[in-house]
Amino acid sequence: MGLFILRRLGVMILTALCLTFIVFFLTNLEPNLEKLAKTEASVRMTDDQVVTWRENRGFNQSIFIRYGEWLGVLPGYVIEGTDGVVRARCAPRGEDVATAPTYCGVMQGQWGFSSVFKDDVLNVVSNRLSLTGWLMLSVMLVMVPASLIIGILAGMKEGSKTDRTLSTFSILTTATPEYVSGVIFISVFTTTAVGLKWFNGSARSAMDDITFVNFTLPVMTIALYGIGYIARMTRASMTEVMTAQYIRTARLKGVSFRNIVIRHALRNALIAPFTVIMLQFPWLLNGVVIVETLFQYKGFGSALVEAAVGNDIDLLLGISVVSVVIVLTTQLISDIGYVFLNPRIRIS
Repeated sequence: MGLFILRRLGVMILTALCLTFIVFFLTNLEPNLEKLAKTEASVRMTDDQVVTWRENRGFNQSIFIRYGEWLGVLPGYVIEGTDGVVRARCAPRGEDVATAPTYCGVMQGQWGFSSVFKDDVLNVVSNRLSLTGWLMLSVMLVMVPASLIIGILAGMKEGSKTDRTLSTFSILTTATPEYVSGVIFISVFTTTAVGLKWFNGSARSAMDDITFVNFTLPVMTIALYGIGYIARMTRASMTEVMTAQYIRTARLKGVSFRNIVIRHALRNALIAPFTVIMLQFPWLLNGVVIVETLFQYKGFGSALVEAAVGNDIDLLLGISVVSVVIVLTTQLISDIGYVFLNPRIRIS
């Protein structure tokens, strides 16, 4: 098991390096750097002034060198510009170059400065991620129990009226994207006096105090799609288990249907849904971008939108690091959990 985890960790590190390099390359393309120069200095800069600005700040170095500097595995640049001013990567805002550290990257906890929020990227990411964390936790608390119950009830008796009804509901929810269900919820529940009493179309106040009124609609918008997807996977797994030989043997021995489901079928049927549930975390990161924008909730997804619109390269890179870590970590937990839940894989 230890060797399995070490191999997975090695693959995770390699994958993280590849993904972050791709994001770093894309955010440092010529048009983005030109826009950054004009944002930081002056929108009336000429092309020659843009080139000079980039040279004075190390942007004309190799992409691999700048990526190493950003990671913190290579020493930051120290450049004497054409204007005679000595600039250093590790002293970006007028600090003393002589006392600046040699290494200043992600590994040293220095993620850069956000040009949009005028704050350190690490502070922005941590604050926004905590807000989104509450949203994701609330979604999981609603989505997982509801989807498992629906999937198990549908899969217990394949082809029954209950199965057809719940399966139709699952397909409808899966076919409805968040931006559609969110608009429907806002239109239906916030246009009447009764709806305004129980629900609020804006979740901005939830940033300070989470209540049933301001948090229900965004949670349900995200959870609705996931409920249908997990329920369908649970139903398929439950249906397969209920037709297994050991279930038929238990029925022939006279074991009650309730005991068959709870003691024999349920544990094996939940192996596949567990993997699907863990893989919902990467999907939630995508879902919150739409929902947070729709409901004006200033979380992780909203920060990504603002960083993209404002060409905030450092913040985009910081958000990409967090996203990659979350996705790879949940996949690792999923792999480990699947090994523990499935004896055949554990023994092999």
